[in-house]
Amino acid sequence: MELSVLQRLHRLPREARDTLFLLAVIAWTVLPHLSHLPMWCVALTTVMLVWRTQLAVANAPLPSRWWLGALLVVSAGLTLWTFRTLLGKEPGVTMAVVLMALKTLELRARRDAFVVFFLGFFIILTHFLYSQSLLVAAAMLVSVWGLLTALVLAHMPVGQPALRHAATLALRTAIFGAPIMALLFVLFPRIGPLWGVPTDGPPTTGLSNSMHMGSVAEIAQDDSVAMRVRFFNRVPPPEAMYFRGPVLTNFDGHEWRAVPTSRAMRRFDLHTRGEAVRYEMTLEPQRLVVLPLLEAVATPPSVDGYRVMARDDLQWITDRPVFERLRFEAQSHIDFRSGGSATPASLDEALELPPDYNPRTIDWASRLRRDPRYARADARALAQAVMTHIRFAGYSYTLAPGAYGDVNPNGAIDEFWLDRKLGFCEHFAAAFVVVMRAMGVPARVVTGYQGTDPLPVDGYYIVRQSSAHAWAEYWQPGIGWTRADPTAAVAPDRVLRSRNLARPPGLVVGAIGSMSPALLGQIRDAWETVNNRWNQWVLNYSRGQQLDLLKTFGFSSPSWEDL
Repeated sequence: MELSVLQRLHRLPREARDTLFLLAVIAWTVLPHLSHLPMWCVALTTVMLVWRTQLAVANAPLPSRWWLGALLVVSAGLTLWTFRTLLGKEPGVTMAVVLMALKTLELRARRDAFVVFFLGFFIILTHFLYSQSLLVAAAMLVSVWGLLTALVLAHMPVGQPALRHAATLALRTAIFGAPIMALLFVLFPRIGPLWGVPTDGPPTTGLSNSMHMGSVAEIAQDDSVAMRVRFFNRVPPPEAMYFRGPVLTNFDGHEWRAVPTSRAMRRFDLHTRGEAVRYEMTLEPQRLVVLPLLEAVATPPSVDGYRVMARDDLQWITDRPVFERLRFEAQSHIDFRSGGSATPASLDEALELPPDYNPRTIDWASRLRRDPRYARADARALAQAVMTHIRFAGYSYTLAPGAYGDVNPNGAIDEFWLDRKLGFCEHFAAAFVVVMRAMGVPARVVTGYQGTDPLPVDGYYIVRQSSAHAWAEYWQPGIGWTRADPTAAVAPDRVLRSRNLARPPGLVVGAIGSMSPALLGQIRDAWETVNNRWNQWVLNYSRGQQLDLLKTFGFSSPSWEDL
């Protein structure tokens, strides 16, 4: 009669069984790192773990130290070849994973096992250099439990204790230690935000300091959270929720870029009307210096650890890129004017068009400008004429308009504006700005986020990456910069009701949604609530909250020395 897997495992010698359990824990611990490790490291680690599994099952001798030394030299060489250095986060994590896998091939004594345990605990910490999400934390709790269980087994030299017994003892020990860890978390002095370690490399999603045809559509297919906003006094209507990001003025025919900060620190010209909207923002790491605040902010928000400055294009920037989650309060005026006193010299860049690019669109704009109806029209009337054209000339709003400029790299906007007429927000904004400039009106592209989820979750309105948006601004003498959102002309629901286009859901999500859309919404809201509280209570637990806690314990003027 064929034995079951559990029966065969039970009949293994204790050393082999404990080794297999430790290898399973190691594999689980390394698994979330797969997307960060080079492919050679993933392949080599897999081969070594499988090799060690076969040796344990067959009770075969371990490889000689010469083999291990050769593998170590090869791994160090591949790491140096991949990263050009052995120092830093990426090469350090790569070498730590390889070293742990290599160490399993020389598990000859208890001290060897202890080295593997400590390397495992170290690798658990490295996961939080990449992500501090609740799912990663839960997965690493399982890893901690597994490593503690293996540690308990290593201290049980007599007989063959059951894994269940060792796991129970490890769990009980961890529970006994949990209050001490919670106390340390609450009271240990904080120098900076929890896990506030910079992340290398360019952003994989989110806003950017540049824009090309299709770049915003790529962001908008990401449904992850960009920020959470809690309003204190009033909630603006959806059509007023424009969160201003990078302002892009320079255009080379292919890409839009922001004016360098060194040339954009002129006088901050902003005039506001009415009551300000007061709100608290929890901003996910943007890897930019731009804070995407609700338009328009007159006074700088106070952001712990950062110096916040204003550019003359109403962007608020920090003194260094933001690689951590930030929580701060701000005040915005949704009724405002800016740039009314701009000089002609300061508007030159907002009029420039690269030569020999999009000639048909420029000719179309010139003919519109010569139309007797608009011969003496001001900038506002010209902008309305362009918006009317967008509304009635057969344009379609889509996340997948296809590539532009493949046939004629110098005529991407020509192809969109006059031929295919399929585009996402950046296509409409870019074409609008080109047309306005061709008619002699200063204009620029603004990127950021528009709208939020319809209903708040746990008191916070959620702004997702799928709310990434591009709109335009044109300049009027005596008035200043005026927002013009061409998307509102072709897809008014996108702006008025924050109804974003979305890619088709996955198999599981689509199945749940087809059976019960309400259930899918409830699951999503419940998860967002839990995730928000994790962010607010754990990841954003700051020094200020520590000192406030001490005040409740009777400290009149607490400081870090009291902690």
